[in-house]
Order: sequence, then structure tokens, then C-alpha cells
Amino acid sequence: MELRIVLMGVAGSGKSAVGAALAQELGGVYLDGDDLHPAHNIEKMSRGEPLTDADRWPWLSLVGQKLAPSGKTLIIGCSALKRCYRDFIRKEAAAPVIFVHLAGTKALISARMGARAGHFMPTSLLDSQFATLEPPAPDETAITVDIDQPLAALVDDIVTKLEENSP
Repeated sequence: MELRIVLMGVAGSGKSAVGAALAQELGGVYLDGDDLHPAHNIEKMSRGEPLTDADRWPWLSLVGQKLAPSGKTLIIGCSALKRCYRDFIRKEAAAPVIFVHLAGTKALISARMGARAGHFMPTSLLDSQFATLEPPAPDETAITVDIDQPLAALVDDIVTKLEENSP
């Protein structure tokens, strides 16, 4: 079965690690949404400046286009913090998309961000990420998982919830 999954959440929630592990578990492909950002967005975030919606729309369009049906399971890590962003991604994909919200406390995510090296997103932007976050509503095709667990358990949790919520 071909799935289109967006791993969503604030910076530092584990989208890249979870995406790679989930793709392996599901026999799919993982794309890091950070790799789809134009250089301008990366430079802006690297300076500690939050992106505006105007900065995000072209990036979100590309995320959605990558999710178009391809005959294989595709997982993309993308913050997708607002409902309007998720709705836009669904429209651009022109196919069903499941959002997996990687949820955790600000303290946990801040500690994780502080421990990682070589990423452009500074911990100083975490407050703006949480301020922007609109968790998925009950009427969205989405599941939420708690990231405060080992990676293997987190992936198992996602797979179980995907199976429970499949049509």
C-alpha cells in the first residue's frame, strides 16, 4: 500500500531520525523537508529569524508536490505547524496525506536541540515554533505521538496508529 506521510512538529522534535527509521520499517522513502527549503529560508533561520508565511508558501508547495502519488510510500519531514499549511500541502499533493504530529514538551525539545550539532535552526527560534504550532484537529487525517520514548518504540507506536487509522 502506498502511503504519503508528513512527519510534523516543531524543530528538534525528531522528524529526520523518525523519518529515516519509519521509512525503513515501512519499506518507503524519506525526504527531509529541510532539504527542500530555498537558500534564503535557511540563511534567515540561521540568523535566528523566524520565517514568514511568504517565506513558507513556495517551500510548502514543493513539499506537497513531492507527495504526489508515485507508487511508493513516501515520508517527508516538514514542520507543518499551522492547519492552513497542512491544508495547502494536501491540496498540492492532490492525494490523501497522513500527518504524524511528533509532540513533546518545550523542555525536552530544547534539550535535544542543544545537544545536536551542525543544524541551521537555533534553539532561540523554539519559542516562535511553539507559538505558531496548531496541533492537528480531530477532523484532520492525523495522528499524534509522544516523542518522549526510545526511537524504536516511537516507530512502533506510529506504525500501530497508522494501522488502526487505515481505511
